[in-house]
Amino acid sequence: MTTQHLNQIQLARRWNISHRTLERWRSLNEGPPFLKIGGRVVYRQDDIEHYEAEQRRNDRSQSQHFAQSGGLA
Repeated sequence: MTTQHLNQIQLARRWNISHRTLERWRSLNEGPPFLKIGGRVVYRQDDIEHYEAEQRRNDRSQSQHFAQSGGLA
């Protein structure tokens, strides 16, 4: 099985963000893990999907609370 990689431009397109945001996140030690090979930054597909899963929010409980309180939080 071959590991798939995305470069920062491809990942920025996937998430509809600027590649500069990914650069900033790397400098702040935020965002998904990355590899730097020969001066080239790449992100493993598995790491991207894991990061996306970690960012998932379940707003269901907040929606139910909002509805039960008559729309006032």
